[in-house]
Amino acid sequence: MTTTVFKGNSPPVTSMEDLVRHFREGEKPRERWRIGTEHEKLLFSRSTHQPLPFGGERGIFAVLEGFRTRFGWQPVREGENVIALTRGEASITLEPGGQFELSGAALASAHETCAELGVHVREMNAIADDLDVVLLMMGRNPVIPSAQMPWMPKERYAIMRRYLPTRGSMALDMMLGTGTVQTNIDYADEADMARKLRVSIGVSPFLTALFASSPFVDGRPSGWVSSRAQVWEHTDPDRSGFIPGVFEPGFGYQAYAEYALDVPMFFIHRNGHYLDYSGRSFRRFLEEGLDGHQATAEDWALHLTTLFPLVRLKQYIELRMADVGPLNMICAFAALTRGLLYDDTALAEAEALVRELPPDQLPALQADAARLGLRAEALGRSFQDWSRDLLRIAQAGLERLDVRDAMGENEVKLLGPLQRIVASGQTLADRLLELYETEWEQRIDAIFDSSLITF
Repeated sequence: MTTTVFKGNSPPVTSMEDLVRHFREGEKPRERWRIGTEHEKLLFSRSTHQPLPFGGERGIFAVLEGFRTRFGWQPVREGENVIALTRGEASITLEPGGQFELSGAALASAHETCAELGVHVREMNAIADDLDVVLLMMGRNPVIPSAQMPWMPKERYAIMRRYLPTRGSMALDMMLGTGTVQTNIDYADEADMARKLRVSIGVSPFLTALFASSPFVDGRPSGWVSSRAQVWEHTDPDRSGFIPGVFEPGFGYQAYAEYALDVPMFFIHRNGHYLDYSGRSFRRFLEEGLDGHQATAEDWALHLTTLFPLVRLKQYIELRMADVGPLNMICAFAALTRGLLYDDTALAEAEALVRELPPDQLPALQADAARLGLRAEALGRSFQDWSRDLLRIAQAGLERLDVRDAMGENEVKLLGPLQRIVASGQTLADRLLELYETEWEQRIDAIFDSSLITF
């Protein structure tokens, strides 16, 4: 999660137009379109295979200190604790269970995303080697039950920890044990936003299947290829899943704002602290105020970060449906996103593909993706076939965009891992399950030495 910076002098919001203005201010002409990538890693002691606590000589704080002292990252503090780091436009943040997230800068191409990741790999590995840390790049903690996970010392997480379990039976599993990769994309205007949002939502089941990497829970196979996606189905029905009305004619900024207004809040931020308003709607806050506090633009921006649909609108669009995987899969996700959404012909073809799917079937298809991966079916066709179509569209889009790296190659080469998955029908989760039954002899600790998903 990108670190929220509070300036404390935010103007009040009093009308729908004030809320909609937030989204309009995100509009960018095509020449300024960028892509941002975020991913989470699960950190463990290499010797004990236990999750890292926040403190201690080899804890999360020590990892943060390594980035600060060795590589010039600047600390962000909450009270006495360093809870995030920044360097340029990038940030490193902590999720509730110590998931270590890099929120990258907004960059011009997937090539630049891969270069940014390369720098991060070198820095992260240097620190991890010194601290005897191993990092898993997969969608869910495969070994440690949520009840045994440490909590990071962030005020907002204490509020969420109290509230979310009242909404979903697996909410704490989401907070403490899941890891995702997401891409952030720009839009030109309201119509462009709506098209990209619909396409991104429509392809969510196929991308969930394609990037599935979390088949284990509590040390054994879970029955799901993306147990991360399964967790999200039981986190909070108010704020996760699919956005209502997104496929209705005329969907735009106001319709999204209306949806967000009725999603219960977690908190607001005043005088350096989070105030617990969990369960109260932003609509009520806007109309009546709360305990003498009036809604501000910062409150609205903060609230939008606490909505968790598969695709989220802020001042850009976030695609949030994929399990995190190894670095080549993160690069592939960035390239796939650009190819589908930043080329006009590709966007139109993807839009036509999505139009075949009845919107009311998407939740069931998403559940099938989490359980079956590419073996799931939609309209009599396997997800493997649907994904093959998406890759063909994205590849053609990248060829037309034709952004080349120093070797003279365009971004199509970054789709290689996805092309191999689609050709074989075997996701990363399927490969991990195969290893578990054969080479690992059903010993889950072998995962900490697997080159497939270790950082």
